[in-house]
Amino acid sequence: MTPIEMRNAVLTLQQQGTGLRETARLLGLSRNTVRRILREPAVRAARVGAVNEAMRQRLAQVYARADGNAVRMGQILAEEHDQQLPYSTLTRWVRQAELREPPKRSGEYHFEPGQEMQHDTSPHRVEVAGKKIKAQCAGLTLAYSRRLLVQYYPAFTRFEAKHFLLLAAQFMDGTCGRCVIDNTSVVLAGGCGAHAVIAPEMAAFAHSLGFKFLAHRINDPNRKSRIERPFRWVESNFLPGRSFASFDDLNAQALRWCIEVANAKPKRSLGMSPEAAYVMEKPHLRSLPAVVPAVYDVFDRVVDLYGFVSVDTNRYSVPERLVGKTVTIYKHYARIEIHYRRVPVASHPRLVGVRDARHTLPGHHTVPRRAPRQPALHAQLLCGEHPTLDRYVAALGTHLHGRGTRALNRLLQLKRSYPPQPFLAAVEQALKYGLFDLSRLETLVLRHVAGDFFALDDDGQDDTPDDA
Repeated sequence: MTPIEMRNAVLTLQQQGTGLRETARLLGLSRNTVRRILREPAVRAARVGAVNEAMRQRLAQVYARADGNAVRMGQILAEEHDQQLPYSTLTRWVRQAELREPPKRSGEYHFEPGQEMQHDTSPHRVEVAGKKIKAQCAGLTLAYSRRLLVQYYPAFTRFEAKHFLLLAAQFMDGTCGRCVIDNTSVVLAGGCGAHAVIAPEMAAFAHSLGFKFLAHRINDPNRKSRIERPFRWVESNFLPGRSFASFDDLNAQALRWCIEVANAKPKRSLGMSPEAAYVMEKPHLRSLPAVVPAVYDVFDRVVDLYGFVSVDTNRYSVPERLVGKTVTIYKHYARIEIHYRRVPVASHPRLVGVRDARHTLPGHHTVPRRAPRQPALHAQLLCGEHPTLDRYVAALGTHLHGRGTRALNRLLQLKRSYPPQPFLAAVEQALKYGLFDLSRLETLVLRHVAGDFFALDDDGQDDTPDDA
């Protein structure tokens, strides 16, 4: 007799008026044991506070009005019927009145070795490179041995799904005959449950690895409870206290955690660790093909004017001779391969977990070099004849905007219009005082010309005799 059956039997005999000694004799118990059972709070409450028929009807009415909420039932009983009931007493009366449906027995699934594997994803908040982001945790487990693999992705499309399933098949070194999934559009093309239509590309990929997808009915997550339960364990055991520099670092640590913790820890339901159970399941797995299918996407892009092509918001360099050309891109999980007319022209490491980033390979984009600036034609005609004039032309160039063609042209005209000696004398004087106004320079030239060619006295009168 179990303790619950024993307690119920003692309670029944006491309600029938059976004495302590007789109860102990009928049940084969000691009187102290009967006394201890009768002193238990649950038995004492059942003996004293059993619900009667009138109270049962009232509880049924209040239960319907409160939609089964025991807290609200207590408020209604206190407000309308002046009954202050403790919460524990109220819930016990609800159970005795059988107002709530008893919980249904939980089902249990049994799997043979190599019969089934289960796959699912769950969004987790992780810190990568010092920034909190939402990443998709993809998981796959063998239903018999519970051997587990989890990996993280910034997003989970069919491309990431094929990459993970191939990685999981290689980690398990084989596959089961079927893979149970939920009704995700990543794998399904339409329908749900038994009427689900698997996307052709996903069905072909699964066939190449030796298994088929099976979608469970909607709102039945217990069908794949083998993979549903570990996600909570990953959040509470793997993520806390760990930092990750990148998605590659995150997945490397997740793989190590699966090997050293998740698959090495003994499970009560198995009586051993998943790794030990996997040894028994391994001979029943379907072997992988000699050549596993390659996981990649292929599409065309036009090289922009900056010499880049865009893939998933990130940009990758292409040789600048292909600007404006259409190239073919092969997107692998770890690399980006770029071909032009079936010839490889670039291979980049794929940028994962970042947006609007660039990756440039050496030699793709040459730095444009400007030809050395040639002096203007007028400067060439002015220079080379006298050092003073060369220095003045160089100093004049620093005070001009652009090439200074108009100013140099006027200086050349002054040079050609006046004699060399007064012109050079005026230029030397202008250079000494930093005079670069060509109108004032011409005034200086005229003064030197007047002094050199005309004999003028101080008052501006010549000294020629009157009778000359």
